[in-house]
Amino acid sequence: MGQPLGRLLGADTRVDCLDGHARRYADLDSAASTPVLEQAWRAVEAFLPCYSSVHRGSGFKSQLATEAYEHARGAVGRFVGSRSDHDVVLVRNTTEAINVLAAALPPGTRVLSSRAEHHANMLPWRRHHLRLLPFTRSADELCSVCEQALRREGIDLVAVTGASNVTGEVWPTAELAALAHAHGARFFIDAAQLAPHRPIDMAVTGIDLLAFSGHKLYAPFGAGALVGDMGWLHGGAPLLQGGGAVELVSDDDVIWAGTPERYEAGSPNVVGAVALGAACERLSEIGMQRVAAHERGLAQRLWAALDEVDGLEMLTLWPPGSVDRIGVATFSLEGYRHCLLAAVLSAEHASRSVTDASARIR
Repeated sequence: MGQPLGRLLGADTRVDCLDGHARRYADLDSAASTPVLEQAWRAVEAFLPCYSSVHRGSGFKSQLATEAYEHARGAVGRFVGSRSDHDVVLVRNTTEAINVLAAALPPGTRVLSSRAEHHANMLPWRRHHLRLLPFTRSADELCSVCEQALRREGIDLVAVTGASNVTGEVWPTAELAALAHAHGARFFIDAAQLAPHRPIDMAVTGIDLLAFSGHKLYAPFGAGALVGDMGWLHGGAPLLQGGGAVELVSDDDVIWAGTPERYEAGSPNVVGAVALGAACERLSEIGMQRVAAHERGLAQRLWAALDEVDGLEMLTLWPPGSVDRIGVATFSLEGYRHCLLAAVLSAEHASRSVTDASARIR
């Protein structure tokens, strides 16, 4: 069906299998970490001769590096449809982004999340008053229990996934955002799985804040982003405290800088930011609607073929076909533990796959 992204580095890699034959490597673990998009690598190569510190130097290379870093920040914001009053905080990954946000929230913030979350979107909220939605059997049921919780609990922030990293369901973000706003709460999504697979428009769907990672977006150079309305956190202390995050420091006091600088202490990962910005620009150039359509075709072929395997059980949160799903396939195979099945796929079929998904979903 072709490849809409362009070349991915390592796509033609061949590895030796147990039978002595070399086979093309089947990368079945892109939901965890993607290969490198050629355009991201080219952007890094072009930038490296000009690498320097950013925001703090008057030298030629420092000015070029600062310009490249800020260009990447803008590309990230445009990619997710952020509003003009939104900030883009560049961090390491989704996990750090969520921890940055959780640390900046006022003490005692009431957070509503779900039991279907990645640990990165569950554990950081435990420093506040966290309520977890139960597992649900449909998107409609999810919206219903979310509305009930909002009415009952007096929630300040709803923090849920955009797409399940385990079973692939795309969550009804626009509907959930509307529910949150109707009850005076802000809405955050963990977009680590959503951003590489579906178009996002924060302004249109009402998403106040989101986080995603470059290593899931064809730019695995150690950069991610927290995007959204950080203005209401003006009194929050940053998770990382150090140079670049302050306006003034005395013996017994500190005046923090504004956003996004307040949340980017220390020397940033400029190379990672450049790669992430380049990946966002390439995906925007292709069009995420086109990427999503291409993926849906591949996913249907995958799911149909898996249905023909004797003893294989597909694992989903909501009934197949009831909602949009990204191209994730989680399953168990009768007679095989998940780690053995992954080892067989690797040794005999040259694949790389997640080994613990079935254990997590069960």
